[in-house]
Amino acid sequence: MKKREPISHIMTKNVHYVLQNDTLNHAVQIIKKENIHHLPVMKGNEIVGIISSTDVSKLSFMNLYEHQEGSEAAIMSTITIEQIMTAQPAVVNSDDSIKDVAEIFASANFHALPVMENKQLTGIVTSTDMIKYLLEQY
Repeated sequence: MKKREPISHIMTKNVHYVLQNDTLNHAVQIIKKENIHHLPVMKGNEIVGIISSTDVSKLSFMNLYEHQEGSEAAIMSTITIEQIMTAQPAVVNSDDSIKDVAEIFASANFHALPVMENKQLTGIVTSTDMIKYLLEQY
């Protein structure tokens, strides 16, 4: 195991994201279509939040109306991304070590970190990426 291997070696580089003013329905469609669990929320080049499939799942009251035609669309049109996203998420730099990022995951209660380089979103790393990396070491 390399002690200073940068997080850029294991991060996902083709990052899907949504804009702050996009609809929640748009975010849900990306999560489903791309089979991903975390979407950074951008305002220009700035990360203002992150939305997860868990955040969407917490809208469990939608299940109360699942057999009523058009209810999901109605609910999705009334809730905004900003209302359910985690605002001002922690971020890491692409040259931060895998060990340093693992320590953040170990002490925090979240499972994804946007990766920045020169104030630009360049990737995302998840706790699953970390586990896969550790498994490769054995």
